[in-house]
Amino acid sequence: QVQLVQSGGGLVQPGGSLRLSCAHTGPNFEHYFSAYDIGWFRQAPGKEREFVALISWTGTAMHYAEHAKGRFTVSRDNHAFTSALQMNNLKPEDTAVYYCGAKLGQYTTNQADYEYWGQGTQVTVSW
Repeated sequence: QVQLVQSGGGLVQPGGSLRLSCAHTGPNFEHYFSAYDIGWFRQAPGKEREFVALISWTGTAMHYAEHAKGRFTVSRDNHAFTSALQMNNLKPEDTAVYYCGAKLGQYTTNQADYEYWGQGTQVTVSW
């Protein structure tokens, strides 16, 4: 079974930075982690979950939501079975629970196509 464990959330002031991590911990998945695209999504209070960033299984293609462009960077380390979302110049509107997801197949930002999810991590941007 695929298990994604997230870490790195917290409280940060506007303009600050946070780095979120998403690590595979389930059995056997380590042999296939590199085959999965990793997507990052977020859900703010009272809103639906939305796309943030995506990195292909090869790590050579990345895609960002407009609100993340120029501020967020997605990466992955297939040897360490992890993905990271570096978030800079954070704004209060970035406050949300952030989720990582993993999927095989078509490169897509459609969260309905994601098979496995992390538990979510809270990011709060406030004075």
